[in-house]
Amino acid sequence: MNIIVNGGTKGIGKEVAIFLARDFNNKILITGRNEKALADLSVSFKNVRTYSLDMAMFESQSKKFIDFVSSAFIKVDILINIAGTLINKDFLETSLAEGKLVMETNFFGPSALIKALKPLMAVNSHIVNISSMGGFQGSVKYKGLSYYSASKAALSCLTECLANEFTEYRISVNCLALGAVQTEMLNEAFPGYKAPVNPKDMAEFISGFALKGHKFFNGKILPVAVGNP
Repeated sequence: MNIIVNGGTKGIGKEVAIFLARDFNNKILITGRNEKALADLSVSFKNVRTYSLDMAMFESQSKKFIDFVSSAFIKVDILINIAGTLINKDFLETSLAEGKLVMETNFFGPSALIKALKPLMAVNSHIVNISSMGGFQGSVKYKGLSYYSASKAALSCLTECLANEFTEYRISVNCLALGAVQTEMLNEAFPGYKAPVNPKDMAEFISGFALKGHKFFNGKILPVAVGNP
């Protein structure tokens, strides 16, 4: 499998990349903003290539990135969009620039990445967008996370739209809305909260879903949570 993990330098994304890289039948391309973390991953696994990429600036980086992907892979079998950012601040106190940064990183960047990679996606390939229970319709919402939740809700809705549009290409698109996992981002959102799930366990679930979930689901927003938040 040729797999792109978009946002694989820390937290759940890093654990997903490591889990998938342990199978040497997989060829992994990991993106992220932390160049040292990318370098460490490429040294640790012979089947891993890396690329420094900032979703908030993807439009200006897209051509070089797609050229790099084309040189690494003949085709792309799986894309996991897990890159994201969070600003914990009340809506009325959040500047427009901060709101745009969250939306660019969590929604516009990943959506542009999907569009750019579409010509390389193989028949029966799988796009997995990682959303949040904060963006899941009908879920409990929390103070300070308005833009984050809205950006993840947009990514969830895009999933449903693209599953319909990509049917003719036999590309499946699904979304996992994650609950609390013990990561740095969770600590930013809920300081001091102890999550019931650790990154490695969630990464194992996401990886398995990315590999086989398209055989059973398409266009689905699946909540993956055992508690609240």
